[in-house]
Amino acid sequence: MVGPRPELRPDVSGREAEAGSPEAAACALREGRLVILPTETVYGLAADAGDPRAVAAVYAAKGRPAFNPLIAHVADVEAARRIAVFSPEAEILAAAFWPGPLTLVLPVQAGGRVCDLARAGLDTVAVRVPSHPLARRVLEAFAGPVAAPSANRSGRPSPTTFAAALSETGEAAAVALDGGPCEIGLESTVVALLDTPRLLRPGRVTRDQIEALVGPLAEAEADARRSPGRLTRHYAPEAPVRLEAKGPRPGETFLAFGPAAEGPNVLNLSPSGDLEEAAANLFTFLRAADARGASGIAVAPIPEAGLGEAINDRLRRAAGAIG
Repeated sequence: MVGPRPELRPDVSGREAEAGSPEAAACALREGRLVILPTETVYGLAADAGDPRAVAAVYAAKGRPAFNPLIAHVADVEAARRIAVFSPEAEILAAAFWPGPLTLVLPVQAGGRVCDLARAGLDTVAVRVPSHPLARRVLEAFAGPVAAPSANRSGRPSPTTFAAALSETGEAAAVALDGGPCEIGLESTVVALLDTPRLLRPGRVTRDQIEALVGPLAEAEADARRSPGRLTRHYAPEAPVRLEAKGPRPGETFLAFGPAAEGPNVLNLSPSGDLEEAAANLFTFLRAADARGASGIAVAPIPEAGLGEAINDRLRRAAGAIG
C-alpha cells in the first residue's frame, strides 16, 4: 500500500514542489525522495539509482517484484559510459538513437553508480538517454543516474498523462513534473549487447532500424531477465483483454484500428491505421475502457510490421497471452 506523500525538507519549498520545477526534482532525488518524471515514452517514478533505500521505495510504491531490473536514465552518452561498458555496437546505436526511446543492456562498469537493487543483482545495467526536455533538465541538474520505471502500479497500463501518473503513484512522490501527454506512449525498445545483440523488448525504435546498423537481432532467450516489462501478465487493465476481435461483445469496450463503425463502446486507436497514433493512444484507451466499467476490452487486429511488433507485445502481455 502506498503511504502518505512525504513532507519535503526545508531546502525544497512547497511552492517548488507544487510547481514541479526540475531544480526541485533534482533536490528531491538527492535527498532520497521520489519524483514523477515525464519522458517521451511514458511517465516514470524516479529515484536516485545509486541509493538502495530510494530504489526500494520505488519498488514498494509500484508493488514491483524485486527481480525485475530498472532502467538507469542519464543525461548523455558520457554519463552512460560511466555506468556501463560500451561495445562498438553500443556506440553505433547510441549515436543513432540517443537521446531517444532506446535502452541498451550492457555489462556494468566497475565502480558505476547504479546499486545492486536497481540492477536486480545482475552484472548488467539497462541504460538510456531520454529526449523529453524536462527529463533532460532534471538529469543534468541531478548529475547522476536515475532509476525511473513507469509510474504505474506494477502490472497495470503505463501512464502517458500527468493525471494518470498522479493517480497511480503520485502519493509516493515528493515532486511531480507535468510534461504534457507523452509523445510516444510505449516504453522504450530494449536491446541487450552481450554475447550477441538481442531484442528484449520491442518499442518505437524498431527491429528493422536496429538491424540495419548492427545486423540480425537474436530473440531474448536467456537474457530476458535482464529487461523490465517481460512479466507474463503486464500492462494489464482491470478488465480482461480479448485480442484479434472483430467487434465488441455485450458489455465490452472495443479498441478499433483503422476504418470502423463508431459507437458508444468503441474507441479507435487510429481511424487512419497509423501505428504511431495507435501506440500513443494504447495505454490511455486501456485506462479509459476501465474507467467506463467495461466487462472486457476487445482489441482489433494490429499489423505486426514495424511499430506493430511493440504494440502487439504490450497487448499480449495485457491479455496474459505470453508465457
